[in-house]
Amino acid sequence: MASLKSLAKDTAIYGMSSIIGRFLNYLLVPLYTAKISAASGGYGVITNMYAYTALILVILTYGMETTFFRFVNKEEENSEKVYHTVLCMVGTTSLLFIALVFLFISPLSNLMGYADHPAYVWTMFVTVAIDAFQCIPFAYLRFKKRPLKFAAFKLLFIGMNILLNIVYYVFMDGHDVGYAFYINLVCTASITFCFYKEIIEGFRGEKASWAETKVLVKKMLGYSWPILVLGIAGILNQTADKILFPYIYKGANAHEQLGIYGAASKIAMIMAMITQAFRYAYEPFVFGNAKEKDNRKMYASAMKYFVIFTLLAFLVVVGYMDLLRHIIGRDYWEGLNVVPIVMAAEIMMGVYFNLSFWYKLIDKTIWGAYFSGIGCLVLIAINLIFVPQYGYIACAWAGFAGYGTAMVLSYIVGQKKYPIDYPVKDIMIYVVLAIVLFAGMTQVNKYLSPIMALAANTVLILICHEFRSQSECIANGLTIKATSKSVNSFMLHSRTNLNFNKSSFLFILYLDF
Repeated sequence: MASLKSLAKDTAIYGMSSIIGRFLNYLLVPLYTAKISAASGGYGVITNMYAYTALILVILTYGMETTFFRFVNKEEENSEKVYHTVLCMVGTTSLLFIALVFLFISPLSNLMGYADHPAYVWTMFVTVAIDAFQCIPFAYLRFKKRPLKFAAFKLLFIGMNILLNIVYYVFMDGHDVGYAFYINLVCTASITFCFYKEIIEGFRGEKASWAETKVLVKKMLGYSWPILVLGIAGILNQTADKILFPYIYKGANAHEQLGIYGAASKIAMIMAMITQAFRYAYEPFVFGNAKEKDNRKMYASAMKYFVIFTLLAFLVVVGYMDLLRHIIGRDYWEGLNVVPIVMAAEIMMGVYFNLSFWYKLIDKTIWGAYFSGIGCLVLIAINLIFVPQYGYIACAWAGFAGYGTAMVLSYIVGQKKYPIDYPVKDIMIYVVLAIVLFAGMTQVNKYLSPIMALAANTVLILICHEFRSQSECIANGLTIKATSKSVNSFMLHSRTNLNFNKSSFLFILYLDF
């Protein structure tokens, strides 16, 4: 019981720091879009650079965070030697990356389209290299069960970042996009000094001999490279469009258009937070119930509830778009037409994640690489073909098609390898209803005043909720019992999972309601 209480306490700390951090970072979006005009292309530069850094972070960590946890918990491995080895590996590759950036900064800046602003490139690339190194001390804090220190460092970085951005963009009335990057570097570098104790412990602790190190490094790299491949495929699905756009868009205002797309997509990230919440809760639920007799019924019920909840969230965002659009600057509003498409893509990504557990349960994770890779190729192909003519709207549809492809492939193959009787008919009824209501909301938003539109859309959302309630009431008793069992089990795992965050709590609240 004591261990469960400790787990619950740590879970709450990790979760609160995560959700609070995400929310506070989200506040930078209205700040940037208010102070950096769309016409300047500044927010497009931010969108483009952060897409690069997200990809580079995956490469520079090369799965070593997960690898650290795998090896540090092995009985046959010395935890101090493992930590020292991983810290040295990631530290060395990060330093090498920084050296290469400065050595080739001129051709690199030219290639990326920032020949006049090489500082943008080296600032963000140095930042991401430091961030990659910090992943290991952060992992070490989790291993040592120091959630308060972990949360404090995370929130300290975010607080410093927001404070300095407010000082420059509000009090100093600045408009230079470069300061967003400079501030990020200052804050990231500052947090590194907070890890003084953990870094010293890593470098001064027990070290493996050279022979032991070679063996350990070989085993670690053998374990981490599939994680790296999956990570690259996954992050490209999220960032490839934002990286490619300046190269393939034919207009002279590529960064302006990319900025509009990037800002509008931030509104759709509400759905991404929901799917991430589901992911944190669902993973322990699946593996925890793998040996249950009715586990497949539980997975099927969980899928149904996920679709219902995300579709309802989709309609809420669309219905209250007149309010939510104020999150971004007025001159970015022309890109709001991508929000429903991006949200639909996020829903399919969530469904794909739900479906993906069949190959994890049978230890055939290579299928995940196949599906993610094919989805990524579809996304890139659509971007290359259609962005030159249709602009950022093609980026949104490319993400939709990429995630949709991975989802469909996973379902088809999964039903052959690990068949689960998903309630496809019931799910499609909800999907059709959501499409009909979405069409109605679109017309309402187009022809009615904002106040009248909000009132009408509220009625439509209530209709959707009432339909859900009535559908559950007419379900047969066995289905209700099975669903209740799966939901209760799901909530139990959600509440006791170390990776649980406040986003997961929002999902649970809905289920409880």
